[in-house]
Amino acid sequence: MAVEILMPALSPTMEEGTLSKWLVKEGDAVKSGQILAEIETDKATMEFEAVDEGVVGKLLVAEGTGGVKVNTPIAVLLEDGEDAASVAVPVPAAAVAAVATEGQAEARPAAVAAAAAAAAPAASTDLPRGEGSGTRVFASPLARRIAKEKGLDLGTVKGSGPHGRIVRADVEGAQPGAVEASRAEARPATPVAVPAAAAAKPAAMPTGMAAETVLKIYADRQFEEVPLDGMRRTIAARLTEAKQTIPHFYLRREVRLDALMAFRENLNKQLEARGVKLSVNDFIIKACAMALQAVPNANAVWAGDRMLRLKPSDVAVAVAVEGGLFTPVLRDADKKSLSALSAEMKDLAGRAKTRKLAPHEYLGGSFAISNLGMMGIENFDAVINPPHGSILAVGAGLKKPVVLADGTIGVATVMSMTLSVDHRVIDGALGAEFLKAVIEALENPMVMLA
Repeated sequence: MAVEILMPALSPTMEEGTLSKWLVKEGDAVKSGQILAEIETDKATMEFEAVDEGVVGKLLVAEGTGGVKVNTPIAVLLEDGEDAASVAVPVPAAAVAAVATEGQAEARPAAVAAAAAAAAPAASTDLPRGEGSGTRVFASPLARRIAKEKGLDLGTVKGSGPHGRIVRADVEGAQPGAVEASRAEARPATPVAVPAAAAAKPAAMPTGMAAETVLKIYADRQFEEVPLDGMRRTIAARLTEAKQTIPHFYLRREVRLDALMAFRENLNKQLEARGVKLSVNDFIIKACAMALQAVPNANAVWAGDRMLRLKPSDVAVAVAVEGGLFTPVLRDADKKSLSALSAEMKDLAGRAKTRKLAPHEYLGGSFAISNLGMMGIENFDAVINPPHGSILAVGAGLKKPVVLADGTIGVATVMSMTLSVDHRVIDGALGAEFLKAVIEALENPMVMLA
């Protein structure tokens, strides 16, 4: 029986993606684990593997198609002996939308209804029901074959594949009736009604001037219209959310870097034979990781109706890439040496620039660092990346006149830092305590070797 291949959710935040490239063609035989396509998510281009085995009957979404919603059918996989011509082809949501926009306004409801009616038989044909369960069961052709040989009711098997699909491993070790008890426990006793207020969609956030209005303003000027890719859409949505929902406040301090610069120079000379060269940013990462342990209440994120206080120091670092930015996360940064942090940061930054990071490498953390000092920026205020509790904006180290310990005037290398804080998570005094701990580590760099 034909199986729909759906647009996968390749990251927890992915709602839609771009089908960048098909690596199979119609008529190709595929095996479980074979790479089918390259899909551009909101942050990266990732490979999509087959869960089932069979023959590619139809590719429903063309290469380069953007805005494909998660769970939209993108291809049809046939079992051996099946003919693509005899299988009802599902209509992707994008196709339904296209039908609705091509005709006149009064013809739109009929066109959408016709497309939906055409899609309905495919869904009911391709997704068989469990025996006596009355609910649809998603299962691979191989899993169905094994279940049939064993006399196993697929309605009693819990699937471990994408979107709960039952795959070979789920049925190979199962025995008829053996999983019914656990299946029954997982089912709710009675349907739970959702209050109308809870089911209602939240009001859309303000988006500024409409595109048509802006186009009219610049109608007599030359310009290039740049469509938004997945990354830019995600950045726009998340940072708009951040500025509209997070009560930011800002704490500013200066740190003297002369001791750190001299310490770094000596350390790099000793590490030169190993091919290690530490940057100032490596020391900042380490200092922040240590400060999160020294001030554990600042190591927190906002989670809707509660806070989560993290135990490890997972530090995110903003990395500029073409068309946007990534924030790869250095996990357990407080436990790693400076040279280990330096090597890991170089690796993550390099793969971020080619959009080859996996979701677990850029999701998480409670705190982030954004450093524009190498670009000559003296100071700036960074926007918190939700659900983080804070972000540190780092400026350039500059030679400035300062009052020395003996009261005389001297020159020192001074760097400005601004901590943007979510007031729901961290209060002023707590933020000040955390920033003080960061500065103490930077001005006494030997402690970072302890």
